[in-house]
Parts: sequence; C-alpha cells; structure tokens
Amino acid sequence: MMLRYALQTVRDRKGGFVGAFLALMCAAGLITACGTLLETGLRGTIKTERYAAAPVIVSADQNVHQTTVKHKKGKTKIKHKAKPIAERAWLPADDIGSRIKRVPGVDFVVPELTFIAQPLSPGAGTGAGPDDNADTPTYGHAWKSAALTPFRLVDGKAPRSSRDLVIDRGLADRAGLRPGDRLTVQSTQSPRDYRITGVAAPANGALTHQTSLFFSSDEAERLAAHPGKVTAFGVIPAEGTSVADLEKAVEQAVEGTTAQVSAGDDRGPVEFLDAAGARVKLVSMGGAMGGTSLLVAVLVVVGTFALSIQQRHRELALLRAVAATPQQIRRLLGREAVLVGVVAGAAGALAGIPLAGVLHERFVATGAVPATLERTVSAFPPLVAVAATVLGAWAAARIAGRRIVRIRPAQALAEAQIEPRRPAWSRVVAGLVLLVGGVVLVAVLSVLRTEAASTPVTFLTVVVFACAIALLGPFVVRAAAALLRGPLRLSGPGGKLAHANLRGNAARMAAVVTPLALLTGMACTVLFVQPTLDDAARGQARDGIRADWVLAAQGPGVPAQAARKLRTTDGVQAATEVVRTTVRVGLDKYPAQGVTPEHLARTWDPDVTAGSIEDFGEESGAVSELAADRLGLKPGSTLAFTLGDGTKTKLTVRAVYARGLGFGDLTMAHDLVARHVDNPLAATVLVRSDRTQEQLAAAVDKFPGVRVLTPAAADDLQAESRRTNAEVNLLAMGLVLAFTAIAVVNTLAMSVSERVREFAMLRLAGATRRQVLRMLRTEALAVLFIGTALGSGVALAVLTAFSIGMTGSAAPTVAPLVYVSVLTVAGLLALIATALPGRAALRPLPVTVATAKE
Repeated sequence: MMLRYALQTVRDRKGGFVGAFLALMCAAGLITACGTLLETGLRGTIKTERYAAAPVIVSADQNVHQTTVKHKKGKTKIKHKAKPIAERAWLPADDIGSRIKRVPGVDFVVPELTFIAQPLSPGAGTGAGPDDNADTPTYGHAWKSAALTPFRLVDGKAPRSSRDLVIDRGLADRAGLRPGDRLTVQSTQSPRDYRITGVAAPANGALTHQTSLFFSSDEAERLAAHPGKVTAFGVIPAEGTSVADLEKAVEQAVEGTTAQVSAGDDRGPVEFLDAAGARVKLVSMGGAMGGTSLLVAVLVVVGTFALSIQQRHRELALLRAVAATPQQIRRLLGREAVLVGVVAGAAGALAGIPLAGVLHERFVATGAVPATLERTVSAFPPLVAVAATVLGAWAAARIAGRRIVRIRPAQALAEAQIEPRRPAWSRVVAGLVLLVGGVVLVAVLSVLRTEAASTPVTFLTVVVFACAIALLGPFVVRAAAALLRGPLRLSGPGGKLAHANLRGNAARMAAVVTPLALLTGMACTVLFVQPTLDDAARGQARDGIRADWVLAAQGPGVPAQAARKLRTTDGVQAATEVVRTTVRVGLDKYPAQGVTPEHLARTWDPDVTAGSIEDFGEESGAVSELAADRLGLKPGSTLAFTLGDGTKTKLTVRAVYARGLGFGDLTMAHDLVARHVDNPLAATVLVRSDRTQEQLAAAVDKFPGVRVLTPAAADDLQAESRRTNAEVNLLAMGLVLAFTAIAVVNTLAMSVSERVREFAMLRLAGATRRQVLRMLRTEALAVLFIGTALGSGVALAVLTAFSIGMTGSAAPTVAPLVYVSVLTVAGLLALIATALPGRAALRPLPVTVATAKE
C-alpha cells in the first residue's frame, strides 16, 4: 500500500522531487568517478612494451619491508608491511645471472640496462632536442637487449664502438635522422656526440610510451653508472618449456636474494616504475576525493530532502490528522526516497563513467598519472554509487522527516502554517557537538606537520563546520537578521519584507545558507592550501640560498663535469651540486637532497638550529627540525635509512635545520645520493663567484642546455613546477566544488519555487511584480552575505591552523583577486538561482494561485 502511495506521490509531485533527484544524481556521478580512479590505482593495467618478447623478467625488489612481531595473551601476531622505493633498484649481474642460466628449461638470458638518455640538438648551446615535440620519455639501453622487444634493424648496422648509436624509427621519422648523421645525447655523464649507425623498429609495432636509444655494451655500462649491476634479466624459455614452469623454476633459483620474478601482466610495473608508483598516488587521491565527496554528498542530500519535506509539511500534517501512523509516514518517506534514489543513482552512475575518463585524461595531461597506467572500468564503482545513493536518500529522508513523524498531528498542522521558533533539542545538541568537533579538529590541524596527515584533516574540518552550520542554521540566520536589520530596513519595503522573511522563515533560509557556506569554505580551502605551502617552501629556499648564481639545465640536469669546470674557473669560490631524491626511514618517506660538502656554508644556509654544517663530510647528514622531532635525532645521533634505490646506509647527524620545507627533511653528500638515483645529474648548481653571468656562461658553453641564472630566475622555474602540482590538487577537488555549486543552485531554486502562494498573496496585498523581485534580490544578497561570511570564517580558521602546523606561521597565503572571484561566482549563482525561479513563480495570476485548491 505504502509503495503505491509513494509511486503516486512521486508521479504527481515531480517538481517537488526534482531538487532531490539532481542532488542524488550528482552524488552518484561523483562517487562513481572517484571510485573508478581508486580502482584504477588498485587494479589498473600496466602493459609491457620493451619486454614483450621475454615472457619472464627477473628484477630487483622495488619495496622496503618491515616485519613486526607482537605477543598478546599468549598469541604471536606477525605483520609484514612493504612500501615502494623512489628509484630503480639494481641487480648484481654475475650472481643472479649465473643462477638463472643454470635453471633447466632456460634457452637464453638477456641482461637489461635502462638509463636516462635524452637527445639534444646537434649544435651546442640551445639544448633543444630534435624530439622536443614528442611526449614520450627517452631511455638508453645496450644493443644486445634489443631482443627483449624485439627490435630489428631496418637501416644501417648495430653499434660497435663507444661512439656508435642506433635510434628507433619513431625518433628517426620525427627528427629526420638517418644513418651517418650525428646526434648529441645527454645521459648520466657529460653530453656526448654519437654517430648514428642504424635505425631499428619493434617487430610488433612502434612503442607508444617510450623512445629507445641503443649503445654498444661497454658504452651502455658506462652510462648506466652501476658497474656490475643490471636493471633486469629477460628469460627466454627453451622449446617445450611452459612460461608457468619456467617462472616457478626461476623463482626457486633466486630464492633468498633481492630478486623478484614477473610474468604476464606483472612485467609492466617492472618496465614502467613511474606507473607502478602512481598506483599509490592514485589510490590516495581517489580515496581522499571519494571520502570528501561522500561527506559533502551526505550533507547536501540531507539538506535537500529537509527542504523538500519542509515544502510538503502541510500535506504530511494532513495525513497525520486523518489517522496516518508515524510508522506509515516513515515508510512513505523512505520508499519515496528509495524510488528517487534508484533512478537518480542509476543515471548518475552512468554519467560518472565518462566523467572518470575525463579526470584520468586530465591527470595524465598534467603529469600526475603516467599514460602507461590504463584506466580500469568495471561495474563495481557504479554499483557502489547506486547503493550509496539509495541508502543515503533513505537515511536523508528519515532524518529530515524525523520531526513531522514524532510531533502530534495538531502541532504538525500548526507548524505547516508557522515555522517553529526553536529547533528540536536533539538538533541543537548535535550541532553544538559538531561545532566543538570542528574546533578540536582545528586545534589538531595546528600541530600536524606533514602534508599527508594534514590534507585530509583540512577538508574534513570544513565539512564538519558546514554540518554544524546546517544544524544550528536557524539560530545563525536569526542572529544575522538582527545584525542586518538596520541596512535591510533602509533599503525600502523590499528590505523590510526580506528582513521579516529572514526572521520568520529562518529554517528555510538556513537550508540555503548551508550550501553557500560550504561552497565558499571548500573553495577557499582548496584554492589556498597549496599556495600556503608552496609560498612557505619558496620563501625558505629563497632565504637559504647564498649563491650569486644558479646553474640549471633544459634537459635532465646539470652534468657533474660542468660543476667541476666551474670550480677550476678563476673567481669561483664554491659550486654546490644539488641532486634530489626520496628516502625511507623505516617505512616513512622523507624528501631528501644531496649537496657537495666542500664550502657548503658559502652557498647554502638552511638556518641551522643545532650543530653545524662547517664540518659536513661524506658520512655526514643534516635533518630538518620536523625529522629530528619525529625520529628523536640530535647532532651526534646515528640515522639509519634506506636510499632511493633500496640500499640501506647510516649517517651521523651533524646539524638540525629549520628550513625543511625549502630543502627537504634530510641532506647528505652529493656523491652518496648520485650513486643511488636514476638521474645523477644535478637539479641545480649553486655558484658563489664574483664573475659576471656572461663570464660564467662562457665557462660552461660546451654543455648544451646548461644556463646561468640569477637565484630569482631559478626560483621562478621552481615555482612553475609547484604551480603544476597545485593544478593537480585543484583538479582533484574540482568535482567536489562543482557538486557544491550545483547544490547551491538547486537549493536556492527549490527554496524560491515553493513560494508561489506567498508571492500571490503579496501581489493581492498591493505589492507590484517589481517589488516582489526586489524583495527576492535583497533576500538573496542577505543570504549570500551570511553564507559567504560563514564560509570565509571557516576557511580562515582552517587555513590558519594548516599554516601554523605546516609552516610555523599563522599567515596563510590568500590571493585577494582569487578570493573576490570565489565571492563573485557564489554571488552570480545565488542571484541567477533566485531570479529565474522567482520570475517563473510570479508568472501565474495571483487570483488563480490564491483560489487554487491545495
């Protein structure tokens, strides 16, 4: 019976359910898109390219491991955790190679070397490569590993001497190169000019995600800069040996070593380490987006249903008056919500699939996710979205209809005409609890000093405060109405009517204030969190560089030979190479850098607070105050950690410094870091010299792409890379902001469209159409002021706490123009969502509306 009534109600009152339908549909689309990204991080396919002809690949373990043993109540629990390392781990060539060769069923073994190798222009000085228009990275290999794909020569011959080079056909076609031409390549050493001896092409079609350069075996080993080690081994089975049997046999042969065996789809992550690492990032990003989206969706959907049920208060009160029981009303509201939720969830889930595709493409375009990590599409995220939407709709309807169900029928009829002055005590208590919870989260946020910990708390705090505003909204609106009484009454009859509506319909106005506050608070937080962090890091780096000049490169980095050349140049007091990486202490990740120890204090000032960098040496380390506090370190302490390629080492802490945001949490000797990273070239070289920019540029003119910059110009280049990171974060939260903006329009339109009878009575009482519209605009501006003021206050509190925790300063970065833009967008949304439904509500004749049966 209740289901039939629910169907009839939804059919007859389509307009009343449009707002709820739109909110639920957007929520389902949001959850589907975030869920698809999360699933891509968990199960996304990384297909192999260069290892296509090698069914089994042996590579080094790319994780750092930690095993903990706990004894509790006579039981022993063993937990094993693993975290990925930042750089490529290498294998000992002789030991692992000999083990594999002795395995029965192995036909032959192909050692693999992979290293950076970027083509530069044939002429020196520009650093621009013939392959500049290609989006794919370029790697160098030994020619004997061409069999792994396999590559076949289509022109010329294989490389024999150290100056010979074979390029792939894709590069040859793009750059117009052929055998006999010369090409300068920047690899791990100084740029070198090579003679192209051949052009090769993959047997099964061009590679999509990389460009390959092939060198002679000796030259490849020199450029790989890991003597006696290889990137991987490709294992080719003998005739009659299955891949599964070969994989199992090889695993047994390398058991007890750091080697791992991969076959089938597992070869892709070995080939594309950046894609494998991006899985973790995408899981984190998808989870954060999904969690925030879900919280925002719940808040918006509950608010929308509350407004929808408030519009039907008289209808539901009459049902109570004609003997409908509370249980029957609950069932009616619940089944209406389920019907709307099923349809809206299905529509939103279908729309969320292409939306996830657009997001994935944008992440790839910005470099946040490599193109080699393919998007996973399955039925699981849409099904979860539909289920969450239906459950959310049902819960929202039950929550929103709680009061109409619990109060007496006579009281329900009275409240259908006049809004109750005081909300239910349960609502007030819940609002106060959330308000206190928000204050506690702000306090917690002010002591969090890592971005991974503070970012989710930041957005959670905004949502908690928005929930408190939603519950305490009537009190907030009445208080604001009291403050705005003077300005509103001065604006004429429309202002007086607007003030009366604010006071008399505080609950309805609060339903509009909440999404406006959420939009403003969330938008300001998203837009200003990353600039706050970036500006603090940029300021610390700027203040800590004592160098007169900075060497930078358009290619992969500045060669060590360029820094050595500068050190022998007259007038140069110091040249400090800086190479960056990430290390792990236990399983925790820390940004790190390697610097040249000689004359370090002349070019670098990290604001040492304990110890000294004057005696910095090869076995020395310096740590940030954050790392020192977390790890319990001080000058003289021994720090054990894992380098980027998985090598474990120990250093003696010589100094603790304050500028950790600008220079990372760990600083060590340049040569130590350079031996354990994929790219040993310096990101920058800090130069202390009394020579001019032109004189220093002349000293390094033999190194293509290397430029001499002022510290300010180098700082601008770093800022550009940080802006890219900010774009990724903004894109990640853009869906949430868009959903919140839709909620603002939806709620405002619902609030205005229900007032047809009210407007008709005003018209019959003598108000003109223009006066009613003026009253609506004044109301919208008043609500806009209240919502944006609350949202701005929430954002300011959250950003200030974030800034205190992350930078030590209570001064977040707020761009006035961006803030004004947020208010302008909110204002335009509010006015449009008020004006259009208002004009539609005024279209019927007042007499017709007033005499119509309800």
